[in-house]
Amino acid sequence: MAQVAIRLNTIGEVKEFNHIAETIPGDVDIHSGKYCVDAKSIMGIFSLNLGCVLTVEAAGLSEEALSQKFAAFLV
Repeated sequence: MAQVAIRLNTIGEVKEFNHIAETIPGDVDIHSGKYCVDAKSIMGIFSLNLGCVLTVEAAGLSEEALSQKFAAFLV
């Protein structure tokens, strides 16, 4: 399971991130501390503390592929 650290600073970035996540087959999760939400749920993303670094986890991708998909958001 691949993981990358990201930061989402604006509403536009959240929308763009969510759109990319929806194109990935399988589960894509975002972790913020002890909370974990589905990255394909924009309301779930907005429920997180976006002021801190988030961890994205995808079961169907390698770490390199996941980094390429979300390159604009990497920390």
